[in-house]
Amino acid sequence: MTHYFSSDFKLGILGGGQLGKMMLYDTRKFDIQTFVMDPNPEAPSRVSCNYFEVGSLMDYDTVMAFGKKVDLLTFEIESVNVKALEDLEALGKKVYPSAATLQKIQNKATQKSFYDHNQIPTAQFQIFQNLTALKKGVSEGNINFPFVWKSATGGYDGKGVSVIKSKEAIHNLPDVECIAEDLVDFKTEIAVIVSRSVSGEIKSYPVVEMEFHPEANQVEYVLCPARISEDVASKARELARKVSSKFEHVGLLAIEMFVTKNDDILVNEVAPRPHNSGHFSIEGSFTNQFEQHLRAILDLPLGSTESKTNAVMVNLVGDDNYTGDVFYEGIEEIMALPGVTPHIYGKRETRPFRKMGHVNIIHSDISEARAIAATVKSKIKVISKKS
Repeated sequence: MTHYFSSDFKLGILGGGQLGKMMLYDTRKFDIQTFVMDPNPEAPSRVSCNYFEVGSLMDYDTVMAFGKKVDLLTFEIESVNVKALEDLEALGKKVYPSAATLQKIQNKATQKSFYDHNQIPTAQFQIFQNLTALKKGVSEGNINFPFVWKSATGGYDGKGVSVIKSKEAIHNLPDVECIAEDLVDFKTEIAVIVSRSVSGEIKSYPVVEMEFHPEANQVEYVLCPARISEDVASKARELARKVSSKFEHVGLLAIEMFVTKNDDILVNEVAPRPHNSGHFSIEGSFTNQFEQHLRAILDLPLGSTESKTNAVMVNLVGDDNYTGDVFYEGIEEIMALPGVTPHIYGKRETRPFRKMGHVNIIHSDISEARAIAATVKSKIKVISKKS
């Protein structure tokens, strides 16, 4: 076995955002040497890694050169150059999750087709190469309104996804490869995080429930455990394991799903990395998702995914009326509440709906945790400093 701890072993992370920063808490805990690359010189991860480099994650040569400096490469964002990852693997570099796994997930049209081929239940969809093809599909009556439009690449945090209610709305869409997906009449949105190690050990976290902000299309609250029946929960975890084994990923796979009105479960989309729906685990679980990702990619025994207690996460996003140097108004007030821990991502500038941090609330009673979360939401504001 490779010696990772207090050694010359070098772990490379592509992407230096908040997910990388939180993963670095655990590399520090284990004293694992880290190299991070991000296009932003002010990236949140820059302060916590051993070596930080500014570079484009989509540029082939840049990713190749970075990959050659490290022993094992992982990523905290999907938009990286897959060809470079493939070629690094061909040179004998370890890349987890693999280039093949990322290639199936990075493009949402490819991802949806993958579900179809593998009998994984998902919303009905059609793929269109560009806006002209989509308009043609609409004019020929092949698409029913309302439908969900998704850009095949480049969408995140509610960007690249729109509910299209009329023909007029189509004209404002960008001219890109896209999916038109049936609007699912669901009662709950849930997620399951599955970890799979190099040796194939698999563990899943309890099912979480996601409550969304109606305008921003971003998750507002994540509750663990989800308020669903045990039957639905075990069905969801079973489906998540199936999805995980089909993707053959190494590391974490976050699987977002819909529970329909008659308790069917449909896979919405996946992310091959730590995920917003797993932040509750930092205070709520015996092994948080970031440590689990490291254990999986380094082929160490996976940790317990059991919850220590119930947890609710509140996303902290920039107030829609402010841009500029960030100021967290009311943070002292929320810290006085029981079981409340804020996590600040280290982005100096706030923008409307930008993810700036999250707050975890733990409590032995999930409805009490949810009530405290609502109080947190009402008391804290992410604004900019008075100039």
